[in-house]
Amino acid sequence: MGLVVGIVTLPLAPFRGVGWVIDKVVRAAEEEYYDPAPVQEALISLERARDEGQIDDEEFARHEEALLHRLEEIRVHQLQRGAQPGL
Repeated sequence: MGLVVGIVTLPLAPFRGVGWVIDKVVRAAEEEYYDPAPVQEALISLERARDEGQIDDEEFARHEEALLHRLEEIRVHQLQRGAQPGL
């Protein structure tokens, strides 16, 4: 039965291959999007910019709030997927 199904569905093989590739690309994009490391680096750079006087406290607070919100979004996503938060 498996051989017959394999032969009958052989014309669909390119579509299955494309689906596999799309799945891999989506997973890689999600891993990159939900990686906390760039956000943490941005927080460090932001603090450095404030310490060096490149930005004032008000601008720092605004950017920090956005970055912390992003970290929270990443944590929620990791918890929903059952992963341990990397923070």
